[in-house]
Amino acid sequence: MSQLVILNLPKVRYLDAWELQRKLHSLRVENQIPDTLILLEHYPVITLGKFGKEENLLKTEDELNDLGIEYFHVDRGGDITYHGPGQLVGYFIFRVEGVKNFIFKIENALINLLAEYGIESGIDIKNPGVWVRNKKIAAIGVAIKKRVSYHGFALNVNNDLTPFSFIIPCGLKDKEVTSIKEETHQDVNFEYLKYKIGLFFFKEFNFSDYRIINFSSYMEDSILEELLEVP
Repeated sequence: MSQLVILNLPKVRYLDAWELQRKLHSLRVENQIPDTLILLEHYPVITLGKFGKEENLLKTEDELNDLGIEYFHVDRGGDITYHGPGQLVGYFIFRVEGVKNFIFKIENALINLLAEYGIESGIDIKNPGVWVRNKKIAAIGVAIKKRVSYHGFALNVNNDLTPFSFIIPCGLKDKEVTSIKEETHQDVNFEYLKYKIGLFFFKEFNFSDYRIINFSSYMEDSILEELLEVP
């Protein structure tokens, strides 16, 4: 039986989430935990992937500090992106057999979720992510080590899109970004969306069982303790 555990977390600083991913990755490599999906929001942060270019950051680090935005180099694929409140971020701690199929399943689940909101979306074979017309609505950037994934996706939901003007998103000068709110002209129930996306990934990856663990505050020790107790 293949089980998916979904960790429903509150708003988390990027470095805290990265440290959690690192620890869960080691546990998954050792088969101490099942495949785990982390769902959360971040405080404002810009991250540059391992293939990214510094010139795609249009603000100085001092200017970002003044705006309350953190900045980090990270080891995921992809270029530069922004995370902030109102954006749904998902991190996959999954055992992965094939990278292309893994990415396809992430894209397909997001496309099916967006269809629930009446949004027609798709992929661009030249550029990763999920697109609505010529606008990116979800960024995808993963890393795989010892056949276990980390990092994941960022879906624009209710978030302010202004900070994307501080970067060249994903290094693509001629592309814009959009969000579910921008496309539907209404606020989205964020917790319900988190519940729905968990179901879409459960179905897309063909798990036989799943469990959602909710946390009202971020305490790494409590998260690790509860996850290690999952049968």
